[in-house]
Amino acid sequence: MLAYTYIKQGEFKLTEKPEPEITDPKDAIVRVTLSSICTSDLHIKHGSVPRAVPGITVGHEMVGVVEAVGAEVRKVKPGDRVAVNVETYCGECFFCKHGYVNNCTDKNGGWALGCRIDGGQAKYVRVPYADTGLNIIDASVSDRQALFTGDILATGYWAAKIGDIKREDTVLIIGAGPTGICTLLCVMLKEPANIIVSETDPLRCEFVRKHYPDVSVVNPRETEVEEFVRSHSEHGGADVVMEVAGAEGSFESAWRCARPNATVVVVALYDKPQVLPLPDMYGKNLTFKTGGVDGCDCDEILDLIKEGKIDTTPLITHTFPLSEIEKAYEIFENKEDGVIKVAIEP
Repeated sequence: MLAYTYIKQGEFKLTEKPEPEITDPKDAIVRVTLSSICTSDLHIKHGSVPRAVPGITVGHEMVGVVEAVGAEVRKVKPGDRVAVNVETYCGECFFCKHGYVNNCTDKNGGWALGCRIDGGQAKYVRVPYADTGLNIIDASVSDRQALFTGDILATGYWAAKIGDIKREDTVLIIGAGPTGICTLLCVMLKEPANIIVSETDPLRCEFVRKHYPDVSVVNPRETEVEEFVRSHSEHGGADVVMEVAGAEGSFESAWRCARPNATVVVVALYDKPQVLPLPDMYGKNLTFKTGGVDGCDCDEILDLIKEGKIDTTPLITHTFPLSEIEKAYEIFENKEDGVIKVAIEP
């Protein structure tokens, strides 16, 4: 089968690989019906994910149909349509039992698919711990509706949850890329008093204004963001800040725009270390929450999609066959042609 493969730093390549087989009784084989490209794939390409293993098939955003299951799989069966979780987790260790599935102690725990083991930019993928790593898609929900459930939508849902958002809050979201938009959708479910999105790309600013007209949008290249946030909040800054951009200066912007005693949720994955200037922020008494997504709310997310409360389909701006995935990566990486997300059809 064709599989998009991590060859070495700076190089991905479409290669031929054998179809995966069940190697553990908890495994399932999924025929991928739709996948996507994530910014984290680009981080692998450029060497920002040291644990990524050369030779693996990349891709961790996918939906598909179960083709085969191991003897100990109970939740799914062949023929089920499923969303695949970015996280691999056993469900039994200390961290899993407390909902911290990103830190599952299994050897394949956490982000394994498309990083340390073969992922889904291929025709088939082997999913370890299928009972926790797969979520059944209702017949009324399309592949395109469910595509982002297991990764960027799970990330947005997790971020909104750990942000402890209240109805009277002003929430600032830094970054309106795909994960930023998914975070926005999940923050909107909390119904805070005010939502502000900070984004430097004019096309993405316009996207937010078009699809979410009740959200305030500020472009840091045109307006001083810290002053804008202060003038649009009650207590000298945002009550909750979601840092989703991972760009130059965005971390500093996050803590500067937060009011005293606010919560700053760092969703972004950075290419280089960030500075935490404690003397400069002394007295603000900020709470920082950071880390990889604990993606264990996918059933709830799929229910919200089914109920029409979350719709990420506008994010899919381009669709390519797997045979043209290199072109898809070029457009996505270079942010060409108004791209937000690219869907890949095997």
